[in-house]
Amino acid sequence: MSDWVITADSLTKRYKMGTVVVNALNGVSLNIGAGEVVAIMGPSGSGKSTLMNIIGCLDRPSSGDYTLDGVLVSKLRDNEVAHIRNQKVGFVFQSFNLLPRASALENVELPMRYAGVTKNRTQRAKAALELVGLGERIKHRPNELSGGQQQRVAIARAMVNNPAIILADEPTGALDTRSGKEIMDLLLQTNAQCGTTLILVTHDPGVAARAQRTIRLRDGLLEEAQA
Repeated sequence: MSDWVITADSLTKRYKMGTVVVNALNGVSLNIGAGEVVAIMGPSGSGKSTLMNIIGCLDRPSSGDYTLDGVLVSKLRDNEVAHIRNQKVGFVFQSFNLLPRASALENVELPMRYAGVTKNRTQRAKAALELVGLGERIKHRPNELSGGQQQRVAIARAMVNNPAIILADEPTGALDTRSGKEIMDLLLQTNAQCGTTLILVTHDPGVAARAQRTIRLRDGLLEEAQA
């Protein structure tokens, strides 16, 4: 497959904790295709969160190369990485990470504000909220929405800049079973309709089962990749 949206080549990540060096990643190489749905799993301490942070341009590898949508991110300056992150990555977190005093519409507009988008910003945010079924809730603040509705706002926010990937970290972890299923349905619908690559970082085998492929990490190494 030549149309890779993510290419990681021999990624390592070392953290220094006092006099102790922790090797969080020990040479991870993987490819993820455009439009693919991939789950990343692994026990605590496996390197899962570290890999997620590198994929999401929140951290840099100690060595190795990381390419996102044709851009060699691991060689960029910090301000360039921040720009790529805003343009090419949409985030969905377990804890929603919404601004509590901002309306649903204002929360969804945030990535466009950071990107310097002024044209049709409000219209684009409204359209994204309508796509996730919250067209009637655009003026509501997070504390006026259910957990499932807050996660829908987060998905609309992740989608609004048309990113190359959506990175969802335990997206159903704070939700009841019914709301969790609805959120997974919505994420997969977004993938199918928009062709956006969806990466699910999860402990939940039920969530991973809905991906096209599962990548497993243990002790900072790629353990297996399953179709």
